[in-house]
Amino acid sequence: MDTRIWAKMTTQPLLSVRNLSKFYGGRIGCADVNFDLFPGEVLGIVGESGSGKSTLLSCLAGHLAPDRGEVIFATTEGPRDTVQMGEAARRRLARTDWAYVHQNPRDGLRMGVSAGGNVGERLMAVGARHYGQIRDKAVDWLGRVEIAADRVDDRPSAFSGGMQQRLQIARNLVTGPRLVFMDEPTGGLDVSVQARLLDLLRGLVREMGLSAIIVTHDLAVVRLLADRLMVMKGGYVVEQGLTDQVLDDPQHEYTQLLVSSVLQV
Repeated sequence: MDTRIWAKMTTQPLLSVRNLSKFYGGRIGCADVNFDLFPGEVLGIVGESGSGKSTLLSCLAGHLAPDRGEVIFATTEGPRDTVQMGEAARRRLARTDWAYVHQNPRDGLRMGVSAGGNVGERLMAVGARHYGQIRDKAVDWLGRVEIAADRVDDRPSAFSGGMQQRLQIARNLVTGPRLVFMDEPTGGLDVSVQARLLDLLRGLVREMGLSAIIVTHDLAVVRLLADRLMVMKGGYVVEQGLTDQVLDDPQHEYTQLLVSSVLQV
Protein backbone atom coordinates (compact mmCIF):
# COMPACT_ATOMS: atom_id res chain seq x y z
CA MET A 1 0.00 0.00 0.00
CA ASP A 2 1.23 3.53 -0.81
CA THR A 3 2.67 5.06 2.38
CA ARG A 4 0.72 8.29 1.84
CA ILE A 5 -2.57 6.35 1.64
CA TRP A 6 -1.61 4.46 4.80
CA ALA A 7 -0.82 7.77 6.54
CA LYS A 8 -4.24 9.07 5.56
CA MET A 9 -5.87 6.01 7.13
CA THR A 10 -3.96 6.29 10.41
CA THR A 11 -3.60 10.02 11.11
CA GLN A 12 -5.71 13.08 11.64
CA PRO A 13 -6.00 15.72 8.91
CA LEU A 14 -3.37 18.43 8.84
CA LEU A 15 -5.94 20.81 7.33
CA SER A 16 -9.73 20.55 7.38
CA VAL A 17 -11.74 22.98 5.25
CA ARG A 18 -15.48 23.30 5.77
CA ASN A 19 -17.96 25.37 3.74
CA LEU A 20 -15.32 27.91 2.75
CA SER A 21 -16.85 30.71 0.69
CA LYS A 22 -15.81 34.11 -0.64
CA PHE A 23 -18.00 36.55 -2.56
CA TYR A 24 -17.26 39.76 -4.41
CA GLY A 25 -20.58 41.53 -4.28
CA GLY A 26 -22.88 39.34 -6.34
CA ARG A 27 -20.03 37.38 -7.89
CA ILE A 28 -18.81 34.07 -6.46
CA GLY A 29 -15.11 33.79 -5.71
CA CYS A 30 -15.43 30.31 -4.22
CA ALA A 31 -18.36 28.65 -2.52
CA ASP A 32 -18.99 25.75 -0.13
CA VAL A 33 -15.53 24.19 -0.48
CA ASN A 34 -14.91 21.14 1.70
CA PHE A 35 -11.87 18.89 1.91
CA ASP A 36 -9.30 17.33 4.26
CA LEU A 37 -5.55 17.38 3.64
CA PHE A 38 -3.45 14.78 5.41
CA PRO A 39 0.23 14.89 6.43
CA GLY A 40 2.51 14.25 3.46
CA GLU A 41 -0.31 14.68 0.93
CA VAL A 42 -0.23 16.97 -2.11
CA LEU A 43 -3.51 18.41 -3.36
CA GLY A 44 -3.78 19.94 -6.82
CA ILE A 45 -6.47 22.50 -7.67
CA VAL A 46 -7.17 23.07 -11.36
CA GLY A 47 -9.58 25.09 -13.45
CA GLU A 48 -9.66 27.78 -16.09
CA SER A 49 -9.07 31.47 -15.33
CA GLY A 50 -11.89 32.76 -13.15
CA SER A 51 -12.75 29.30 -11.82
CA GLY A 52 -12.05 30.35 -8.22
CA LYS A 53 -8.85 28.40 -7.61
CA SER A 54 -6.68 31.45 -6.81
CA THR A 55 -9.38 32.93 -4.57
CA LEU A 56 -9.59 29.63 -2.72
CA LEU A 57 -5.81 29.47 -2.24
CA SER A 58 -5.74 33.05 -0.94
CA CYS A 59 -8.47 32.24 1.59
CA LEU A 60 -6.68 29.07 2.71
CA ALA A 61 -3.38 30.91 3.15
CA GLY A 62 -4.94 33.80 5.06
CA HIS A 63 -4.35 36.40 2.33
CA LEU A 64 -8.10 36.91 1.93
CA ALA A 65 -10.78 36.79 4.61
CA PRO A 66 -13.56 34.38 3.59
CA ASP A 67 -17.17 35.34 4.10
CA ARG A 68 -17.96 32.05 5.79
CA GLY A 69 -16.42 28.71 6.58
CA GLU A 70 -13.59 27.20 8.58
CA VAL A 71 -9.94 26.41 7.88
CA ILE A 72 -8.84 24.13 10.71
CA PHE A 73 -5.08 23.59 10.92
CA ALA A 74 -3.43 21.08 13.25
CA THR A 75 -1.05 23.45 15.03
CA THR A 76 1.48 22.20 17.56
CA GLU A 77 -0.97 23.38 20.26
CA GLY A 78 -3.91 21.56 18.69
CA PRO A 79 -6.49 22.23 15.96
CA ARG A 80 -7.12 25.94 15.32
CA ASP A 81 -9.48 27.73 12.97
CA THR A 82 -7.08 30.05 11.14
CA VAL A 83 -10.01 32.18 9.91
CA GLN A 84 -10.63 33.19 13.53
CA MET A 85 -6.95 33.70 14.38
CA GLY A 86 -5.64 37.14 15.18
CA GLU A 87 -3.32 38.74 12.66
CA ALA A 88 -0.21 38.26 14.82
CA ALA A 89 -0.89 34.54 15.27
CA ARG A 90 -1.53 34.11 11.55
CA ARG A 91 1.75 35.88 10.68
CA ARG A 92 3.60 33.62 13.10
CA LEU A 93 2.04 30.57 11.45
CA ALA A 94 3.11 31.88 8.03
CA ARG A 95 6.73 32.13 9.27
CA THR A 96 6.86 28.68 10.82
CA ASP A 97 4.48 25.91 9.77
CA TRP A 98 3.31 27.48 6.50
CA ALA A 99 5.04 28.69 3.37
CA TYR A 100 3.77 30.35 0.18
CA VAL A 101 5.39 30.06 -3.25
CA HIS A 102 4.21 32.82 -5.59
CA GLN A 103 3.86 32.47 -9.35
CA ASN A 104 6.06 35.52 -9.81
CA PRO A 105 9.15 34.91 -7.66
CA ARG A 106 9.67 38.66 -7.30
CA ASP A 107 6.55 38.67 -5.11
CA GLY A 108 8.18 36.18 -2.75
CA LEU A 109 11.74 37.51 -2.67
CA ARG A 110 13.51 40.59 -1.32
CA MET A 111 15.04 41.79 -4.59
CA GLY A 112 17.47 44.16 -2.85
CA VAL A 113 18.86 41.42 -0.57
CA SER A 114 21.42 38.79 -1.57
CA ALA A 115 20.40 35.20 -2.35
CA GLY A 116 21.89 34.04 0.95
CA GLY A 117 20.17 36.89 2.76
CA ASN A 118 16.81 35.88 1.33
CA VAL A 119 17.18 32.38 2.70
CA GLY A 120 18.71 33.61 5.95
CA GLU A 121 15.84 36.01 6.66
CA ARG A 122 13.42 33.11 6.99
CA LEU A 123 15.78 31.42 9.45
CA MET A 124 16.11 34.62 11.47
CA ALA A 125 12.32 34.94 11.55
CA VAL A 126 12.17 31.69 13.52
CA GLY A 127 14.94 32.65 15.93
CA ALA A 128 18.28 31.81 14.28
CA ARG A 129 20.99 34.32 15.25
CA HIS A 130 24.42 32.76 14.58
CA TYR A 131 25.67 34.36 11.35
CA GLY A 132 28.00 31.54 10.38
CA GLN A 133 25.34 28.86 10.88
CA ILE A 134 22.75 30.90 8.99
CA ARG A 135 25.12 31.41 6.06
CA ASP A 136 26.14 27.75 6.01
CA LYS A 137 22.51 26.64 5.94
CA ALA A 138 21.71 29.17 3.22
CA VAL A 139 24.57 27.86 1.07
CA ASP A 140 23.39 24.28 1.70
CA TRP A 141 19.87 25.15 0.56
CA LEU A 142 21.09 27.00 -2.50
CA GLY A 143 22.84 23.78 -3.47
CA ARG A 144 19.67 21.78 -2.88
CA VAL A 145 17.83 23.97 -5.40
CA GLU A 146 20.73 23.81 -7.84
CA ILE A 147 22.16 27.30 -7.31
CA ALA A 148 25.95 27.41 -7.07
CA ALA A 149 27.48 28.39 -3.72
CA ASP A 150 29.46 31.21 -5.33
CA ARG A 151 26.14 32.96 -6.11
CA VAL A 152 25.27 33.31 -2.40
CA ASP A 153 26.08 37.03 -2.35
CA ASP A 154 24.42 37.82 -5.70
CA ARG A 155 21.09 39.60 -5.70
CA PRO A 156 18.03 37.88 -7.21
CA SER A 157 17.89 40.51 -9.96
CA ALA A 158 21.05 38.90 -11.40
CA PHE A 159 19.28 35.52 -11.68
CA SER A 160 17.14 34.09 -14.47
CA GLY A 161 13.42 33.57 -13.86
CA GLY A 162 13.94 29.88 -13.21
CA MET A 163 16.74 30.56 -10.73
CA GLN A 164 14.60 33.17 -8.96
CA GLN A 165 11.84 30.60 -8.57
CA ARG A 166 14.30 28.06 -7.18
CA LEU A 167 15.60 30.69 -4.76
CA GLN A 168 12.05 31.43 -3.63
CA ILE A 169 11.55 27.72 -2.99
CA ALA A 170 14.75 27.58 -0.90
CA ARG A 171 13.64 30.63 1.09
CA ASN A 172 10.31 28.95 1.83
CA LEU A 173 11.48 25.45 2.64
CA VAL A 174 14.62 26.19 4.68
CA THR A 175 12.66 26.21 7.97
CA GLY A 176 10.87 22.92 7.26
CA PRO A 177 7.24 24.09 7.07
CA ARG A 178 4.53 21.46 7.32
CA LEU A 179 2.25 22.99 4.68
CA VAL A 180 3.24 24.79 1.48
CA PHE A 181 0.86 26.76 -0.73
CA MET A 182 1.96 27.05 -4.36
CA ASP A 183 0.33 29.42 -6.85
CA GLU A 184 1.18 28.41 -10.44
CA PRO A 185 4.79 27.58 -9.42
CA THR A 186 5.88 26.91 -13.03
CA GLY A 187 3.79 29.61 -14.70
CA GLY A 188 5.63 31.93 -17.08
CA LEU A 189 8.70 29.70 -17.40
CA ASP A 190 10.01 28.08 -20.56
CA VAL A 191 9.03 24.44 -21.03
CA SER A 192 12.55 23.13 -20.40
CA VAL A 193 12.84 25.25 -17.24
CA GLN A 194 9.41 24.06 -16.09
CA ALA A 195 10.46 20.42 -16.40
CA ARG A 196 13.61 20.98 -14.36
CA LEU A 197 11.69 22.86 -11.67
CA LEU A 198 9.00 20.19 -11.49
CA ASP A 199 11.60 17.47 -11.00
CA LEU A 200 13.16 19.55 -8.23
CA LEU A 201 9.81 20.16 -6.51
CA ARG A 202 8.82 16.51 -6.72
CA GLY A 203 12.09 15.47 -5.11
CA LEU A 204 11.85 18.00 -2.29
CA VAL A 205 8.19 17.24 -1.55
CA ARG A 206 8.88 13.52 -1.26
CA GLU A 207 12.19 13.93 0.60
CA MET A 208 10.75 16.31 3.21
CA GLY A 209 7.33 14.65 3.48
CA LEU A 210 5.67 17.98 2.78
CA SER A 211 1.98 18.61 2.56
CA ALA A 212 1.21 21.00 -0.27
CA ILE A 213 -1.68 22.66 -2.06
CA ILE A 214 -0.85 23.54 -5.65
CA VAL A 215 -3.00 25.78 -7.85
CA THR A 216 -2.33 25.45 -11.57
CA HIS A 217 -4.00 25.43 -14.95
CA ASP A 218 -1.49 22.83 -16.17
CA LEU A 219 -2.71 19.25 -15.84
CA ALA A 220 0.83 17.95 -16.40
CA VAL A 221 1.90 19.68 -13.19
CA VAL A 222 -0.75 17.98 -11.07
CA ARG A 223 -0.18 14.64 -12.81
CA LEU A 224 3.45 14.78 -11.68
CA LEU A 225 3.08 16.30 -8.22
CA ALA A 226 -0.42 15.82 -6.79
CA ASP A 227 -1.83 12.80 -4.96
CA ARG A 228 -5.36 14.18 -5.16
CA LEU A 229 -7.06 16.62 -7.47
CA MET A 230 -9.90 19.14 -7.17
CA VAL A 231 -11.47 20.64 -10.28
CA MET A 232 -13.14 24.06 -9.96
CA LYS A 233 -15.59 25.88 -12.19
CA GLY A 234 -17.48 29.07 -11.41
CA GLY A 235 -16.26 29.06 -7.82
CA TYR A 236 -17.45 25.54 -7.04
CA VAL A 237 -15.62 22.24 -6.78
CA VAL A 238 -17.20 20.11 -9.50
CA GLU A 239 -15.04 17.00 -9.10
CA GLN A 240 -12.36 15.66 -6.79
CA GLY A 241 -10.54 12.39 -6.21
CA LEU A 242 -7.22 10.65 -6.72
CA THR A 243 -5.32 12.47 -9.44
CA ASP A 244 -4.91 9.54 -11.82
CA GLN A 245 -8.56 8.53 -11.42
CA VAL A 246 -9.84 12.04 -12.14
CA LEU A 247 -7.57 12.56 -15.15
CA ASP A 248 -7.95 9.07 -16.62
CA ASP A 249 -11.69 8.71 -16.02
CA PRO A 250 -13.22 12.19 -15.53
CA GLN A 251 -16.87 12.12 -14.48
CA HIS A 252 -17.96 15.75 -14.73
CA GLU A 253 -18.42 17.18 -18.21
CA TYR A 254 -16.22 20.17 -17.39
CA THR A 255 -13.37 17.90 -16.29
CA GLN A 256 -13.85 15.87 -19.46
CA LEU A 257 -13.52 19.08 -21.45
CA LEU A 258 -10.31 20.07 -19.63
CA VAL A 259 -8.72 16.68 -20.20
CA SER A 260 -9.79 16.45 -23.83
CA SER A 261 -8.43 19.94 -24.57
CA VAL A 262 -4.99 18.82 -23.38
CA LEU A 263 -5.13 15.62 -25.42
CA GLN A 264 -6.00 17.60 -28.53
CA VAL A 265 -3.00 19.91 -28.24
